[in-house]
Amino acid sequence: MKKAKRTPIEARAAEIADVEGLTRLYTYRNAYAQTLQLPFQSTEIWRKRLMTNDETQHTLVAIVSGELVGNLGLTRLVRPRRAHVGEIGMAVRDDWQGKGVGSALMRSAIDLADNWLGLRRLELRVHADNARAIALYRKFGFEVEGTHRAYALRDGVYVDSLSMARLIEGPRIISASRKANAHPGVQVHKI
Repeated sequence: MKKAKRTPIEARAAEIADVEGLTRLYTYRNAYAQTLQLPFQSTEIWRKRLMTNDETQHTLVAIVSGELVGNLGLTRLVRPRRAHVGEIGMAVRDDWQGKGVGSALMRSAIDLADNWLGLRRLELRVHADNARAIALYRKFGFEVEGTHRAYALRDGVYVDSLSMARLIEGPRIISASRKANAHPGVQVHKI
């Protein structure tokens, strides 16, 4: 039996032109019920969020066939003693869950965090009953660190949330004074 071709998923930085797609994403029940977003948010709210992004906020979107199907926010903390930490929040459109969108967004966010921002710790919170998301985060090296009881109100009921984190080895230092396996004259040092 021939394997069905997967539709390519593009993960990229959000643009102002994505405002309508982000607004539409959060009209899907799981997109707001499994996050801290509220239902019925206006396009203007998303426009303001995108326009106020700065070098500490990285908003990624997942696009399939020109349609926005997922969103991930990565915020680098700025307090001096927490500047090595990034926080992640993510949502995938209900009809695209379990189809690789979350994995594409996580791969892109982890690449950004590890290789460009030099973050050593990524944190997130996930509702304790969101088994699919918990499995995704574990797949990318996140571990449960604790439970927040009655963390968020959802449909008139308080739900628990899990704190999960992924610790990352320190940034690598490239030195031209030693030979590396991959490139003569380059040594990679792990801190």
